[in-house]
Amino acid sequence: MAATEQQHERALARFLDERPHLRHELDTLNPLLAQAKGETAEQYRAERLHEAFEAEAERQHLFAWELTLQLTAASPEDYQVQRLEVHKEVAEMAGMDWAEYCQLHGLEDKP
Repeated sequence: MAATEQQHERALARFLDERPHLRHELDTLNPLLAQAKGETAEQYRAERLHEAFEAEAERQHLFAWELTLQLTAASPEDYQVQRLEVHKEVAEMAGMDWAEYCQLHGLEDKP
């Protein structure tokens, strides 16, 4: 079960709530930068937020969808269950053997 758009929006909100310095930075972006890119200030802000979110996921050696699950799961155990479910789906879509996939991504070999 991949993270839904609604889960991702909740994760972004929590991510921002936990980083007041980032919120301030995003709230004070120069509107001319957005204009130069042909975007609205809102679009430009959203793009910067997504970049910060993805950078944090990378810093934690996670995929962005894993950070989304981590920030929205009811418990650390729930996060692990959901995370493995999505990784299983990805392995199946890629036609990879589960054990091989786990080894490739440093996962415990538990479906």
